[in-house]
Amino acid sequence: MLKQQFNLKLSQKLSPQQIQLMKLIQLPTQAFEQRLKQEIEENPALDSGKEKTNENEDEFSNQDDYETESQETEINIDEYLSDDEIPNYRLQSNNYSADDEEKSVPYASGTTFNQHLISQLNTYRLSENDYQIATFLIGSINENGYIRRELADIADDLAFTQNIYVEAIDVEKVLHIVHQLDPAGVGARSLQECLSIQLHRKTINAAIELAIKLIDEAFELFTKKHYKKLIAKFGISEEQLKDAIEEIEHLNPKPGGSFAGNTKIVEHVVPDFTIRIVEGELELTLNGRNAPELHVSGSYNNMLKGYKEAKNKTKAQKDAVQFIKQKLDAAKWFIEAVRQRQQTLMITMSAIMHYQKEFFLSGDERHLKPMILKDIADEIEMDVSTISRVANSKYVDTPYGTKLIKEFFSESMTNDQGEEVSTREIKKILEITINEEDKRKPLTDDKLAKILKEKGYPIARRTVAKYREQLDLPVARLRKKI
Repeated sequence: MLKQQFNLKLSQKLSPQQIQLMKLIQLPTQAFEQRLKQEIEENPALDSGKEKTNENEDEFSNQDDYETESQETEINIDEYLSDDEIPNYRLQSNNYSADDEEKSVPYASGTTFNQHLISQLNTYRLSENDYQIATFLIGSINENGYIRRELADIADDLAFTQNIYVEAIDVEKVLHIVHQLDPAGVGARSLQECLSIQLHRKTINAAIELAIKLIDEAFELFTKKHYKKLIAKFGISEEQLKDAIEEIEHLNPKPGGSFAGNTKIVEHVVPDFTIRIVEGELELTLNGRNAPELHVSGSYNNMLKGYKEAKNKTKAQKDAVQFIKQKLDAAKWFIEAVRQRQQTLMITMSAIMHYQKEFFLSGDERHLKPMILKDIADEIEMDVSTISRVANSKYVDTPYGTKLIKEFFSESMTNDQGEEVSTREIKKILEITINEEDKRKPLTDDKLAKILKEKGYPIARRTVAKYREQLDLPVARLRKKI
């Protein structure tokens, strides 16, 4: 039996304008400029403001500067000629999430690391067979400059893929030729071999000669920093050992990383905000490139007026007006989204600045307060996802350097006074303590935990170890120096 019934359903759906706004908010300054340029090119109804006449004008502007031509978006023309029919573009909505990101992959051309090595190989006189083995070995080198495969496996691959039948010992002979290529140490199979190759290519003196012995004959003792055993083994003084270690410390453990070819993409950070201290007070400004002058094209306005005044309206004119109306709406939407983006960025960063006022006035990371996304979201009554979009991709220029905004966020813990302190504050104190330790007798994690407890931060040894690793600081044994 068929049955009809009515159901009321309440659902929440983001409008296309809201989605557009969310995507604009997450864009840093340079990406926003590209997006702005794209929109102006695609929508002839959108015009940018007059070009600046003063070339020395500061690219940072205050929030008050936002009251520009971007506000001139009102177009009445009898409300778009009394919209009797609602065009389909007014009813369309995208059914994707606001969290979807349009990611583009940057491409770069130039000489690759692999090509750089092969070009050097062409300067050697090699048989055709050896040349093919050498190019195969170069193809097996990873981005750090190492070959991490067994030579026997490489010999098998040469047989299967290149029809070259050789033994592992033959491959090793060709590998020694690869070891002569630049950067020094490339093609090594281990850190020990990498350092040894670099040392053997240096001009020999007493310190280099001893450094070669340390790496070739006592690598394990050297890596474990058993300095007393090394002094006894080679019958040397502490000063001689120190000179040899200094030579080793100047070597490059990742020779592949030293290749700075044209394929390396360099990211230039453009600060989205700047914070200055003026007469003891903090002053926040937004990069002026985020506040463009935008308005609806006057020519499109005139087109609507012409259509209104025309007595005989053809079908072609009606179709043209429908297109104009669509472009005008898109232009107004984009202008409003840009305005809201400016407002959201300033409100969010202003809240962060005032929350971390002590840090911005002093520059001391120990003054950073515990702060999570929800703290700022609650303060300015916005969604956590909006705060995340601002924090994850924006930079602020401060008197203490350019910082990524998300670095100001951290979890909290309670000190011995019952006060909430930032984990960033604890990490900074831990870093200072390690930097000031006696490197002859570096502090173990247990001793570091005791010192922090004495300073009022009762944290466990495993937490000290975790923070130390996050700071990229090695264990005590590896921090030891003579």
